[in-house]
Amino acid sequence: MSERFSENAEMLAQLRQFVTKRGFIVSEVIEGKEIEGAKFKDYFEFDELITDIPSHRALALFRGRQEGVLSVKLSLSDEEEAQIPHPCQQLIAEHFGIKNVGRAADQWLMDVCRWCWRVKLALAMESELFQMVREKAEEEAIRVFGINLKDLLLAAPAGHKAVIGLDPGIRTGVKVAVISSTGSVLETGVIYPHEPRREWDKSIEVLAALAKRHSVQLISIGNGTASRETDRMAADLIKRYPELKLTKVVVSEAGASVYSASELAAKEFPDMDVSYRGAVSIARRLQDPLAELVKIDPKAIGVGQYQHDVNQVNLAHKLEAVVEDCVNAVGVDLNTASAPLLSRVSGLSKTVAQAIVNYRDANGAFKNRKALLEVPRLGAKTFEQAAGFLRIPNGDNPLDASAVHPEAYPVVERIVAKTGSAVSELIGNRDVLGKLNARDFTDEQFGVPTVKDILIELEKPGRDPRPEFKTAEFKEGVETIADLRVDMQLEGVVSNVAAFGAFVDIGVHQDGLVHVSELADHFVKDPRDVVKVGQIVQVRVTDVDVARNRISLSMKSKDAKKAAIRSPRAKPAQQERPMGAMASAFMKLKR
Repeated sequence: MSERFSENAEMLAQLRQFVTKRGFIVSEVIEGKEIEGAKFKDYFEFDELITDIPSHRALALFRGRQEGVLSVKLSLSDEEEAQIPHPCQQLIAEHFGIKNVGRAADQWLMDVCRWCWRVKLALAMESELFQMVREKAEEEAIRVFGINLKDLLLAAPAGHKAVIGLDPGIRTGVKVAVISSTGSVLETGVIYPHEPRREWDKSIEVLAALAKRHSVQLISIGNGTASRETDRMAADLIKRYPELKLTKVVVSEAGASVYSASELAAKEFPDMDVSYRGAVSIARRLQDPLAELVKIDPKAIGVGQYQHDVNQVNLAHKLEAVVEDCVNAVGVDLNTASAPLLSRVSGLSKTVAQAIVNYRDANGAFKNRKALLEVPRLGAKTFEQAAGFLRIPNGDNPLDASAVHPEAYPVVERIVAKTGSAVSELIGNRDVLGKLNARDFTDEQFGVPTVKDILIELEKPGRDPRPEFKTAEFKEGVETIADLRVDMQLEGVVSNVAAFGAFVDIGVHQDGLVHVSELADHFVKDPRDVVKVGQIVQVRVTDVDVARNRISLSMKSKDAKKAAIRSPRAKPAQQERPMGAMASAFMKLKR
């Protein structure tokens, strides 16, 4: 009978609905794992409603269970678990009309319901609901990763400026790469300003000579080991040689080492030492983050949460789509783009992208978009998909530098005929374009919405959706976590955004956490409503734990009142636990 009961679809639906609504995920530390699993300390005695648990806490619990540190189970509240009969047993009995009114078989039937729940359904229901929670958590984690990646790829580019890239190091020296305004490598080398050689003055002289020789405007410094010491050297360089008018910027070097050792880097720089390739990447990602970061596996960039715990196929598909969307939104310079960047353009495969580069190398720069049709393996259909995203500045046709698709050129020709202005005179002329009625230029192929888009593009041809380039200034004298003091005001750059808050690089080799409750004076539901990756923010230090390498930051005004928001089901002793769990588990696992 318990077998029959456990296979009743209608009863199972009722039971599933009940447990989903009332069930808790409960975790305890496995005896003897307290020290080994210290990073999960905040989950050693933890419970939260299935309906309330956010993705990052769910993934942390499942990781703790996978590593053999936590015991995770499904349970109702303590009061309901103590009831006799158990609420789930009672629900099964009620569904089949079973009551214990003293008849001969009543107790036996109730035992059947108890057996059905305890033996047949409890573990199966737990497994099913945990799978539901995991899938929902993975979906959210992938979504967050996609948003962060988009913000990073669409970060402000420094533009066509010569850059010195510095890949910091102590004993192995600081690797140097000089990049031209178009991204080509001019010189590479290594300097030893730090221990054990301490060639400080000599290093500054070398950099000054390079900057003068190649008209360098920017110095890009990787944020890894010895970055603050190298940043201080760059500051000394700027102070000693003000006539060079240099600007230093600390950039994230996440993924630079992965790129350096990749097959793509070896193909791009076959004769360059691996150690110098990282400096090249650091310099180029300041010029154009999008063009450089597309060469790196998105999962190596480090802007996700629990990225190794989610479905890797789904994650890869999401990130590939994000990269392609970003590339298409910005557009690609056909005459300077690398094959990896071109391959992200809608309609272009890796093979066709490489064919474009080979054709460009053999025949020189493209003069117009039509010349693409001469590229081997690039047919009319591919041209139709990709042409609108490819730009040719200073080409034969001014429209080739805009987002107007070649198929829509006849519309522009009608606009030219009506206004009597040449295309070159029409582009950017708001006075003329603003007076035009889109309906006057429609036909069977192009409707009013499309014509309006064309007019907008003609007003601002080749507009870049990315923000204006700005740099953060790290506080002088603050180079390690030991230099931090409570209430210290600092400027930093958002390095990652999670569901529980934002991580901010303040220049001390350890990102600080701005918990979601500290992001603004008002209530914040989603951190991405307030901050995004790459954003420059002002923060205040609220706590420093040198021993555990933790920094707590706030973006609230100092006199803002803290509002304690409690769940009616949360226990007072556990109320603050999730914040510590989120921060400690995420930061330690990230490292």
